Amino acid sequence: MAVDLPLPEGLAAWERVVPYVGVAKVGLSLFVEHGPRAVEEFLRRGARVFLDLKLHDIPNTVELAAARAGALGVSYLTVHASGGAAMVKAAVEGAAKGAAKAGHAPPIILAVTVLTSMDDAGLSEIGVPATARDHAQALAHVAVRAGATGLVCSAREVAAVRARVGSKVVLCTPGIRPAGADANDQARTETPLAAIQAGSDLLVIGRPITTAADMAAAAKAIEAEIASG
Repeated sequence: MAVDLPLPEGLAAWERVVPYVGVAKVGLSLFVEHGPRAVEEFLRRGARVFLDLKLHDIPNTVELAAARAGALGVSYLTVHASGGAAMVKAAVEGAAKGAAKAGHAPPIILAVTVLTSMDDAGLSEIGVPATARDHAQALAHVAVRAGATGLVCSAREVAAVRARVGSKVVLCTPGIRPAGADANDQARTETPLAAIQAGSDLLVIGRPITTAADMAAAAKAIEAEIASG
């Protein structure tokens, strides 16, 4: 579950939904506000943590940041695949070194392909002539060759990305919206069941749960939908 809330509210939300979700996603806003403490508080409560910082900088800077993240004991860490092969490789190596030094297993590096807030028109505006599907495939290929063992892509591109990178790579899909839910700022969404059926391994679900009147009921319904498929 994406816990993009002030820390006390995020921890309270986690306590409500923990029977139905497996990972707490600490995103950029929460980490900027509280730093490593945000990760530590969820770990203390037994959560596996997905640190969603989408690192994107020169390789040396990313390697240092990834090492710090690995030392925290997170299970997943995001970087932008568009940073290139050298940057992704630096993230993988840095995270592994940091984790080993702190006595943790290395996190899975999830390389972000095309943000789910983007569509073909949005890519064209920034000079990318390819479709979201084709661009996601291309970036996925670069990232996996550089050592990433996970990718972030829209559920709409999961099958195409899977065909390009094989069955062993973890595919994480944000932009998940139950049928009838508001898409918010997401351009390429899919339902939980459709994402799983397409081949997603890890679903990122935030606002459909955190803005629900009954978060536990919303999380339980999503779990039941997935189980039905």
